[in-house]
Amino acid sequence: MKHLIDMATWPRREHFTFFSSFEEPFFGLVAEVDCTRARLEAQRLGVSFFLYYLYQALQAANEVEAFRYRIDQGQVYCYDRIHASATIGRPDHTFSFSFIEQQDNLTDFIIAATAVIASVQQTSGLGLNETTARPDVVHCSAVPWVRFTGLTHARSFQRPDSAPKISFGQTYLDGATERMPVSVNVHHALADGYHVGLFLAAFQRRLG
Repeated sequence: MKHLIDMATWPRREHFTFFSSFEEPFFGLVAEVDCTRARLEAQRLGVSFFLYYLYQALQAANEVEAFRYRIDQGQVYCYDRIHASATIGRPDHTFSFSFIEQQDNLTDFIIAATAVIASVQQTSGLGLNETTARPDVVHCSAVPWVRFTGLTHARSFQRPDSAPKISFGQTYLDGATERMPVSVNVHHALADGYHVGLFLAAFQRRLG
């Protein structure tokens, strides 16, 4: 369910008007998170590390109201719940978009996401459809081959888009600590660096 934001009383109305006129209204940053405990917990539970941290990232994104804002026909709506449109790799090194529904607990999320991944790996192409292109999603991708320090996204300026984009990089050991770079890109008419900071803090808290 979504709710219309009242522009007359919304504190961001001037920010929205200003940044909505930009050809490229998205901004992004890269930060690192400590995933040492998350890796150990995923191993203890016997679950995919990728799905474990994806679940925690999606839960963290839902905690931040600004990450649930979307622009539709010039109006701003806040969704009660957002999900993941994640890129899923195949053995032939192609990938497909997917829709992974947010769940209230890790077990249900792992079961549902595992089924989605198995289905994707039996297909070909990009998997573009009304479900994977839903507005109430966060666009997620993993780049486990690269310990990136910066990241950009291919975007069509003709296609309306206001969903946050979160990418996860290659983990590495810093002494006894395992770290992972995370890229977060958001629409500046809807969110600022403060909100990205809220997300990263919530994500780190959930990783342990």
